[in-house]
Amino acid sequence: MPSETTIHVAIELSVSSWLVATRPPGVEKSRLHHIEGGDTTALLALIAELRHRASTKLGKPAEVVCCFEAGRDGFWLHRALTMHGATVYVLEPTSILVNRRARRAKTDRLDAEGMLRVLAAWLAGDRQVCSMVRVPTPEEEDAKRPHREREHLVQERLRIENRIEALLFTQGIRKRPSLRSWERDIAELRTVTAVHCRPCCGSNSTACGADSCWLWN
Repeated sequence: MPSETTIHVAIELSVSSWLVATRPPGVEKSRLHHIEGGDTTALLALIAELRHRASTKLGKPAEVVCCFEAGRDGFWLHRALTMHGATVYVLEPTSILVNRRARRAKTDRLDAEGMLRVLAAWLAGDRQVCSMVRVPTPEEEDAKRPHREREHLVQERLRIENRIEALLFTQGIRKRPSLRSWERDIAELRTVTAVHCRPCCGSNSTACGADSCWLWN
């Protein structure tokens, strides 16, 4: 993509605000624009204004190339910008080459301007400067979601089991009840002083693992 007709745009994403670094064709110095986090309308308006100004100056259509780092926002922004005629790249943050011996400040401004330089180098053919993330289709993302949800539930179950085990240890009980035979194992639990353990808010709600859900009598 010829740089003389390309508008480079790098977006530093955060929850509260977006910092957009832009560089029009033929201009070496970048400009920074602050946008409220998630305000896609303002971002698209900015890009449309940049495209209009560059096209008017060049006398021919200007291309817009955007980039941002992969993160919690996922890929919806990639799809939104692509729908409005921009070419969009998603950078793998850990792949960006840096001088590890140099002391580097960490600010949104430096990050945004750094992404602009990385994007320009990538477009110029330097594939060693960073790695780009392959953007999945919505269907591919949906296919992964059940597996991710299962992983989350497994982790949540382990957290609850560990809390229950820790509470039982405070009563000298070293055998944790199994979730598969919960009611039977709870009925058999006794402390070292033969005190019966029972949930005070029902066997089902005991799975929350909260200390207040247990009575010893």
